Amino acid sequence: MNKAKATTIKEALAKWEEKNGQKPSEAKEVKLYAQVPPIEKMDASLSSLVNCEKLSLSTNCIEKIANLNGLKNLRILSLGRNNIKNLNGLEAVGDTLEELWISYNQIEKLKGLHVMKKLKILYMSNNLVKDWAEFVRLAELPLLEDLVFVGNPLEEKYSADSQSAWVEEATKRVPRLKKLDGIPVIKQEEGEEGEN
Repeated sequence: MNKAKATTIKEALAKWEEKNGQKPSEAKEVKLYAQVPPIEKMDASLSSLVNCEKLSLSTNCIEKIANLNGLKNLRILSLGRNNIKNLNGLEAVGDTLEELWISYNQIEKLKGLHVMKKLKILYMSNNLVKDWAEFVRLAELPLLEDLVFVGNPLEEKYSADSQSAWVEEATKRVPRLKKLDGIPVIKQEEGEEGEN
């Protein structure tokens, strides 16, 4: 048990306040990425971030999304490079969150995503999604238009044959996408109909 103790959110916020000379509760943007030792839990101290619009907790060792209830103004949440296994816990910011950056985690299932009514941008490359049954849940997001999904087993399986096979299959299932894996989605039919 002589493992370095994890940094708590409270400690990280205290460090942030010292460095930035601003109270975290007043800040619009709070960066707590790559803490040493890493943050392991999204604890209740997060609820003090009432004005936060962009929160970065990337490159830590977080396993669960939690305690976002107080963040009534959160628009961008960055959780890349953690150990997150599912998307539970996002319902607390379902009415405000517009961008979720959650690449390089362990996410296999997309249950719990449908609550994100305002989500426009989802960066979730290099996770573990391998079934279309999970992927189609993305179609439940009414505003989603920019998706990065590269490096998930599902994408890798289709892109192995050809990049266009992946794009075609993915956009067929989530037709509202305007951008997939950084590339604008071009839809033939729409353009032609517009010309009449």
